[in-house]
Amino acid sequence: MGTVAETPFHVLAVDDSQFDRKLIERLLKISSYQVTVVDSGSKALEFLGLYEEDEQRNLNPASVSPDEHIHRQDVEVNLIITDYCMPGMTGYDLLRKIKESESLKDIPVVIMSSENVPSRINRCLEDGAEDFFLKPVQLSDVKKLKPHLLKGRSKETEFNGNKRKGIENFDSSHDRTRYRYNAIDTDL
Repeated sequence: MGTVAETPFHVLAVDDSQFDRKLIERLLKISSYQVTVVDSGSKALEFLGLYEEDEQRNLNPASVSPDEHIHRQDVEVNLIITDYCMPGMTGYDLLRKIKESESLKDIPVVIMSSENVPSRINRCLEDGAEDFFLKPVQLSDVKKLKPHLLKGRSKETEFNGNKRKGIENFDSSHDRTRYRYNAIDTDL
């Protein structure tokens, strides 16, 4: 009797450096994660469906992994790992936008940087980042992602469980009402 395999965790990796994008993508795939890579915070927001229409840009095929036409409504993102220092929108700006979004705020975000700046690290962690990795990211860093992914998935399970519990409570109260109504009907 086989068990149903859980779908792999999906990680959105954001980095303006092509070398670093390829490295993090390879490390995540070695660790059996589904990976989408983009080259900017704005493209990450676009992928997540959070980017304003008037600011949308066409996705550049060279800057997005092979699943370039997939958007958030098609695939669930379980974790975002982003470079801190990028032109335009920094990783910190991306973190803030995600944590301010009602629909995305529970997605764990990990920041990575080649600069070891304690005030920057503390600010990111205080504003909701789950972890902060120094570059170059290594396989041992990627292994540290699992607890953050599980935490994100347990929040989702808890939400779906509470939603299901509400449906069950509605069903059982509906049954009690039907029973009382039927009892009244037969007494007449």
